[in-house]
Amino acid sequence: MKRPHEIVNPPRPERALLVGHAGRDGRGFPGSFEELALLADTAGARVLGSLVQRRGPIHPATFIGKGKLQELAEQARDRDADLVIFNDDLSAPQVRNLEQELAVKVVDRSELILDIFARRARTREARLQVELAQLEYTLPRLTGMWKHLERQAGGIGTRGPGETQLEVDRRRVRERIAVLRRDLRAVERERETQRRKRRREFRVALVGYTNAGKSTLFNALTRARVFVEDRLFATLDATTRQMVSPERQVVLLTDTVGFIRKLPHHLVASFHSTLAEAIEADLLLQIVDAADRDFRRQMAAVEGVLEQILEGPRPTTLVFNKADVLADAESGHGLRVEYPGSFVVSALGREGLDDLRAFLFQQAAERGLRCAS
Repeated sequence: MKRPHEIVNPPRPERALLVGHAGRDGRGFPGSFEELALLADTAGARVLGSLVQRRGPIHPATFIGKGKLQELAEQARDRDADLVIFNDDLSAPQVRNLEQELAVKVVDRSELILDIFARRARTREARLQVELAQLEYTLPRLTGMWKHLERQAGGIGTRGPGETQLEVDRRRVRERIAVLRRDLRAVERERETQRRKRRREFRVALVGYTNAGKSTLFNALTRARVFVEDRLFATLDATTRQMVSPERQVVLLTDTVGFIRKLPHHLVASFHSTLAEAIEADLLLQIVDAADRDFRRQMAAVEGVLEQILEGPRPTTLVFNKADVLADAESGHGLRVEYPGSFVVSALGREGLDDLRAFLFQQAAERGLRCAS
């Protein structure tokens, strides 16, 4: 029995190896692979090392070739790894084959992101959305998970224990998915009632790549206290606050979940009710990490997700954040020249926020005049 003053040691973080396939041209791979390390850290893993296959096609059975697989197995054994994380999605047979060869747990990028979302979900809505995404991700993979118990399809004697258990699992998963969808529809009706009351106000949604500083900027503009952390996906739930000008002009500002490259499409579908805040906004502020050398690819990833959820174009203004860590003032000036109508701000240093507020209140006033006429 432990004494009250004794400190219980926290569990050891899982020790992970990262694996990626660069493809033929390797475009975008370095940024995506660096991001995988950040995702692993956010999930609580300790990254021990990495392995990259730069040539050759995707192996249908093990994703990477025989030589790389042997090298990976040696790394996992020598470094006492607990799991291996792949930068791409794997099929259930690939996961099974890899785990047999490596003798450690294997996780793909989508499963890692889903795990992070499950850890970060705080509200009932977020938990429902994450569970739905996880089950929809799992359902098509159930067949591969039970393959080792199934017999060859067709003819007498094919109804073996594996297929029986597979059907039971499928039915349970489908039933749970139906329940989650019903519960989420109820939540969406509640949100729709809230949005209906807000339609008379000018609504602005902050969208952008994860860790671009959306929540920090949201807090700076509205004096809210939304949770902020220098890790990916710190915010999952949409939060709305008022901005009020000295002339009593009102702007409703909403902070939304961040996007990422290769965002699992199940997550986009499951988070529809949260992303609806962006769908119905009068103006989108796309927040960009100006200090990230890969910010243009991040912008493209955000725009790709927005195309999935928006019905037609939406007025969008670019806001380049983290001006305080740019190399010099000329960098900020260059962004304004390259992207006319954009703002360069520092949410932490409060630089450029007055101009951004003035712009939003002006947009709200013009919208009010249009509605009045």
